Amino acid sequence: MKWQNHLAANINWAGDISNYEEKNKVAERVSRFVKDGDVIGVGSGSTSFLAVRAIAERVRQEKLDILTIPTSHEALLNCTALGLKTTSLAAERPDWAFDGADEVDSNKRLIKGRGGAMFAEKLVMASAPMTYILVDESKFVSRLGEKFAVPIEVDPRAVHLVETELNNLQTLEVQLRMAKSKDGPVITEAGNLILDARFQEITTDMERELSAIPGVIETGIFTGYSVEILTI
Repeated sequence: MKWQNHLAANINWAGDISNYEEKNKVAERVSRFVKDGDVIGVGSGSTSFLAVRAIAERVRQEKLDILTIPTSHEALLNCTALGLKTTSLAAERPDWAFDGADEVDSNKRLIKGRGGAMFAEKLVMASAPMTYILVDESKFVSRLGEKFAVPIEVDPRAVHLVETELNNLQTLEVQLRMAKSKDGPVITEAGNLILDARFQEITTDMERELSAIPGVIETGIFTGYSVEILTI
C-alpha cells in the first residue's frame, strides 16, 4: 500500500536553483546513461535533484526497472515521490553513481558537503566503480578551497578536541555551522555537527590527515575516487 499524503506524492526543493539551465542540461545528459537493471547511487543537492527528475521521466517512459541508493533524506523523499525504487548499501552495490560538487579542481579533486551529506555521499562514491560529478562552470576552481571552507563532520563529544587539533594544523578559520530555521548548530543525518574549516592550502594528504583526528566522522575533501566530471 502506498502513502497518499501530499509529501509522499510531491517532490520537494527549497528555494530557487541557481544556474538552472546549465544544471538541467547536465542532469538530462546523465539520465541517458541509465540502463534497465541498474543500481544507481543518488547524490544530494540541486543538480542531483534535477538528475533524479530526469531519470524518473526516462524510467516512466521506457518502463525501466532500476534501483536507487539515496545519500540523504532529501534524495530519498524525492526518489520515492517520483516513483523510483530505493535500496541501501547494506543490500546492494551501485553500478554507478552521480552527485554534485561545491568545487572541482584540475586534478578532479572535490570539495563537497555544503548540504551536510558528505558522509553518505563518500560511502556511495567509494562503493561505486564510477561516479559522475554534475557541475556547471561556476564550480571549477584553480585552487581547492578557493571559494568554500572544508566541511568536517564531527561527533558532538569531540567538537572541542577537533577544533583544537585543526588549529594545530594552522587553519585560517574554523566555524561551527549554525542552522537556519532552528536554534543551534546544524545536526547531520547521522546526528553529528559540522565544522567549516579554511586552509591556506589543501594538500594531497589532507583528507587522510583530517580523518585521522579522533572524533572526525568524515571530511568534505574527496580525492582519489573514480569520477568523471560532466558539464555542458
